[in-house]
Amino acid sequence: MKHIFVINPVAGKGKTEEIIRPQIVDYCTKNDIDYEIFVSSYPKSAIDYVRKKASEGEHTRFYACGGDGTLFEVVNGSFGFKNAEVGSIPLGSGNDFIRLFGTKEDFLNLEGQINGTAIEIDAIRCGDKIAVNQCSMGLDAEICAKQASFKKLPVMKAETAYYASLLYCFIGKMKSEFTISIDDGEPEKLTVLFCLGANSRWYGSGFMGAPLAMPDDGLLDFIIVKKNMPRAKMLKLIEPYKKGQHLGWDITKFVRGKKINIKSDKPAAVNIDGETEYVTESTFEIVEKSVKFVVPAGSDYFERVRNGIINPDTPIPAEE
Repeated sequence: MKHIFVINPVAGKGKTEEIIRPQIVDYCTKNDIDYEIFVSSYPKSAIDYVRKKASEGEHTRFYACGGDGTLFEVVNGSFGFKNAEVGSIPLGSGNDFIRLFGTKEDFLNLEGQINGTAIEIDAIRCGDKIAVNQCSMGLDAEICAKQASFKKLPVMKAETAYYASLLYCFIGKMKSEFTISIDDGEPEKLTVLFCLGANSRWYGSGFMGAPLAMPDDGLLDFIIVKKNMPRAKMLKLIEPYKKGQHLGWDITKFVRGKKINIKSDKPAAVNIDGETEYVTESTFEIVEKSVKFVVPAGSDYFERVRNGIINPDTPIPAEE
């Protein structure tokens, strides 16, 4: 098997390459690993590169060396190729997707990555893009769009940037008028804070938006939080939401399904694993068992699944 390391040089405040390249060269040379290193030179360049390499047909494991944005590019480049596997070496600021599968230290262990196990997980199709974590529209998508700007400031860490963008959006747009249908059901017009389609549990740098989602169960978790209270009361809900304590709220609708369609009379932000754009309609649809994701050796993910700690009925405690 070939191992290709896709490095985003601007992730991790521009220190990604100097951190990971020496480790890759040293380990792979000493252990006679067939490897290549690709350093992206412009946004989305990794998508084209990974797609080209995957199309050659060789059994290849691609490692996204960066943050969630780098993982997005590797996933979208490799999607549809059965010979491709996807690993994540978390050197960015958010690294939300890996949280379910192990610690950051597990994923930074190069030996564990190369000897890791690739499992089949579901993905989300949104237009011509593929997500493995979550897609959303509404307040959290607007926050995500603004967060990207705040993260460019030198003093802003990922979580700080999220709160700054949340405050910015809190002052401005707090609600959306959406017409929503799930699994081709009857459309319902709602005033919402946001609508989330989740394949896994965390997003927004540590917010447990979908505390029961499982990435291999053939279903997406749809969470719709309605807007029916004053702004001041909404502030008190931020921390409970971050801890995944919102499914029982009377303003929350939670249902599992295969597809959700969201229409907006005005252009609204859609968040696709951290990539944002403005649309008037979007569909999040599951693509079952479509991505081979690498769980590093040394992670206790499989043990926790066997013991029922990770399952679609039990949230992981917030302190994890």
